[in-house]
Amino acid sequence: MYRDSKETSNSIEYKIKQYGFSVIKTLVVETMADDKDVAEKTIAEDLVVTKYKMAGEIVNRVLKQVIDKCVAGASVREICQFGDQLIVDETSKVFKKEKDLKKGIAFPTCISVNNCICHFSPIPSEPDYTLENEDVVKVDLGAHIDGFIAVVAHTIVLGASSEKKVTGRRADVVLAAHYASEAALRLLKAGNETYAITDVVQNAAETFQCNPVEGMLSHQLKQFKIDGEKTIIQNPNDAQKKEHEKFELDKHEVYAMDVLISTGEGVGKETDTRVAIYKKTDETYQLKLKASRMFYTEVRQKHGNMPFNLRTFQDETKAKMGVVECVKNKLIEPFQVLYEKSGEFVAQFKFTVLLMPNGPHKITGLPFEADLYQSEYFITSLKLKSILNSSANPKAAKKKKKKSESSDQPMEVQATA
Repeated sequence: MYRDSKETSNSIEYKIKQYGFSVIKTLVVETMADDKDVAEKTIAEDLVVTKYKMAGEIVNRVLKQVIDKCVAGASVREICQFGDQLIVDETSKVFKKEKDLKKGIAFPTCISVNNCICHFSPIPSEPDYTLENEDVVKVDLGAHIDGFIAVVAHTIVLGASSEKKVTGRRADVVLAAHYASEAALRLLKAGNETYAITDVVQNAAETFQCNPVEGMLSHQLKQFKIDGEKTIIQNPNDAQKKEHEKFELDKHEVYAMDVLISTGEGVGKETDTRVAIYKKTDETYQLKLKASRMFYTEVRQKHGNMPFNLRTFQDETKAKMGVVECVKNKLIEPFQVLYEKSGEFVAQFKFTVLLMPNGPHKITGLPFEADLYQSEYFITSLKLKSILNSSANPKAAKKKKKKSESSDQPMEVQATA
């Protein structure tokens, strides 16, 4: 609110004269909240690392339970509601004594199927989707503890088993996304440039005759900020290459590495599917409609800067009315539901990584069952093989002599990949 120190001083002086000293406390708090000189909390602090890890453990548990619910005949809407409630329940169990500490959903549960790229999490008045065998199912969600965010996404194919392996384009796209994300993880190190990760994701996708989804961004994470300044872009078009900055990764940064690969051209498009997920911006505007003001006040109080689903509002009709003016004036931004062409498949793997001084530390993600997928394509690039066979474990360098410890062994590239 008070961006210029002189303006702030004048504002406080004026308001004290006009309203009395009862406003001093409120004004000081507001001024401190907007003060850009306040030291940013990073993973250089042990307590911050602890909060990130706690959020990571929660999303991993929730992800596992949500995936267990993904069976043929299940309702996507019901599973998304289950996931969101589970995040709220799990985060409520930590830091109980700190009443003012904020925690909860950092990204609402989304289940995007087959050619749906992302952000499908329907509200009650919108069409649901019923899962079927052989669906390519992407589960995406996030939690935060004190604003320290952990997000995750995982892809499965319904009905897959060791007896009935996934083949064809479904196998191609899931393996492409998996290996692209594993290669990206190994390059998420201080000193590396973001476009090196862009390139390796592109190479892994092309190996399986697939394409990264154009223009998708992986963001740096900061306290209460899911879309930090530094970003890693996927498959940029010519215009995006000119506009998108190249960044250098640095220690004590945190990233949400999000890899989305398609069997199609990789160009996401909007359809008539209604947006359900939004996020408050830092813009200011005097809303005209009462419904909009009430909606925006509830957003600020309940969700702050975290993404939210319209399902969380008791009166869905009023929420849908209020969000229109807020979006129009950029107080709130939508997470569009995007689609590939019909008949194509999209796979996603997302994980949260702490760039510790001794290397990247991945805190979210479930084990990938590579033996369930069989592709006709092979990784032949020596450079890509070398990256994949390098260790993603920051402690491995200290344990070279302990070769018997499988957790420290380099990843082995499957022959079927």
